[in-house]
Amino acid sequence: MNVATLKRTTPTPADLTITPRDLRFGRDEQTARWWLNGDPYQTAIYNALSATFPKGEANFIESVRAFRDHADERLAGEIRAFTTQEVIHSREHLAFNKRATDAGYDLSPLEQTVDESLEQLHEKPPIAWLMSTMCLEHFTAIIAHELLANPRHLAGADQATADMWRWHAVEEVEHKGVAYDTWLAVTKGWPRFKRWKLKSMMMLLVTKNFVEHRTAGAMELLRQDGLTGRKVKLKLLWALWGKPGIFRKVGAAWLKFFLPGFHPWNEDDRELIKGWEQTYPYLQVPPKKRVRSATPA
Repeated sequence: MNVATLKRTTPTPADLTITPRDLRFGRDEQTARWWLNGDPYQTAIYNALSATFPKGEANFIESVRAFRDHADERLAGEIRAFTTQEVIHSREHLAFNKRATDAGYDLSPLEQTVDESLEQLHEKPPIAWLMSTMCLEHFTAIIAHELLANPRHLAGADQATADMWRWHAVEEVEHKGVAYDTWLAVTKGWPRFKRWKLKSMMMLLVTKNFVEHRTAGAMELLRQDGLTGRKVKLKLLWALWGKPGIFRKVGAAWLKFFLPGFHPWNEDDRELIKGWEQTYPYLQVPPKKRVRSATPA
């Protein structure tokens, strides 16, 4: 494929710095089974999401790096920083998933769903992998924004686990434009309508799978808690779409993806990163050294 090199004409801030923060969370700690305010429903939602990250983020890296040789120098650097951040995210979610397993959960059914989805995706050409990543990165970015902007979502959570999710959210906001800018580079020669049509179709497919699979994953974890039946499902749906309603809260931001001229950095929300840095001192050290999670001031 003859892929055009990106010329920097996107809304990505010129002074953006993507900073891998090599932190470790909850080492040598036992995480409570219902670590989020003693609520099995909220705990199931985040555990189901975490179960997807190690393999999912490895796929994000692969899909973006497949086109790095066609990026300009700046985008290539952002891809390298994106890759480093995602590797560290995978490591921390593997550690968290082990703690969830130690608390009594079997995550293998959720991981199998990820394997099956990736197997289907990898039957398609690399551009489809990139499109899928671009759409899922929009999901992670808008959820990250909501977690940082609304402390209510993680109120009463185990401290180390809440710290991990907020740290992850900061870096998802920071690199939210990398996959999209890579997509712009790859499709530079495409007609605008073709771009919009294909990315919109992919987002609808990704959304269907994301919502269905994460809901089913949370239901499976609730089943392992002995919570089954129609009332349980209704309570879970209320937690997702009603109160606190993380899916409902990101609905308007999700819709913006379909607008002409959309770009993740049309909204510069780096103030959320600054707010986190002011309340959460972090220390960067070489990966082989151990770092204990700091406590917010």
